[in-house]
Amino acid sequence: MGTVCVEIAVRDDPRLLKALESLANQTRLPERVFVAASPKSPDALVEAATTRWPSIHVQLVRFAGGPVDARTSSLPYLKEDTTAFLDSDEIAPPDWLATIVAPIEQGRASYTGGPTRPLRAAENPIERYYELLEESIYADLVPASVTYLPLGNSAWRTSLLHEFGFDPRVTAEDHDLETRVRRAGHAGLFLPEAWVYHDKSNETSYYRWARKRYLYLFQMAMSILKNGELRDRLSEHRKPVRHPLRYVEAMMKPFALAHAWVRWSRVGGPDVPPPPS
Repeated sequence: MGTVCVEIAVRDDPRLLKALESLANQTRLPERVFVAASPKSPDALVEAATTRWPSIHVQLVRFAGGPVDARTSSLPYLKEDTTAFLDSDEIAPPDWLATIVAPIEQGRASYTGGPTRPLRAAENPIERYYELLEESIYADLVPASVTYLPLGNSAWRTSLLHEFGFDPRVTAEDHDLETRVRRAGHAGLFLPEAWVYHDKSNETSYYRWARKRYLYLFQMAMSILKNGELRDRLSEHRKPVRHPLRYVEAMMKPFALAHAWVRWSRVGGPDVPPPPS
């Protein structure tokens, strides 16, 4: 077996401690847990994260910007053979790390990823929407194309991350990275058994939900435009999520696409096709 690092990018999120506790209880412990933290992370959270679990070596470095900026800046710190990513709002069951890195160490894949399960029964419409959305992603989209895998709950050959890196112009870094890696001939593998819990208990604000979903749609549109996938994505037939919030999200999509086209035409070069009429 090779060496493994688990990276967690975090802003000010106390759920980080639950994620770290789950890593301390793994049947296969990582050689290192690298926490890429925002400058806004409180000192008390940093102290608890780095000292509470002696069974794991936690290294925490503060980086400017959000989680995407932190992941980009943290690449030079990744030295182990394999790097797994866990989000600060995810909790890994004991066999997770051993399961998600095994195909990489066996030479069967260059990167792997697994699904999420809700940590608790949905207590409001926003939680329920996220629950249905993630069920759809892992049941329908990811099996059709591993480029839909979120970076949280994934594992990579570290040399691949150094080779391809993250494009700072595209904040949907998971989709862009996976698309470029796939086109270069590297195999990704979806592992339904490598699941983690996803804690959405703080999702109670419709305003915050709308902002996050619009930002996600904008970020995905930027990656799709960069990688020339717009025609293919528009022709996809997806099984709709049966929830009232999906209609709100559907109304956001054309605005997010137009926004992304304007932005990408400035930062990506003059060869960007116009959005469909």
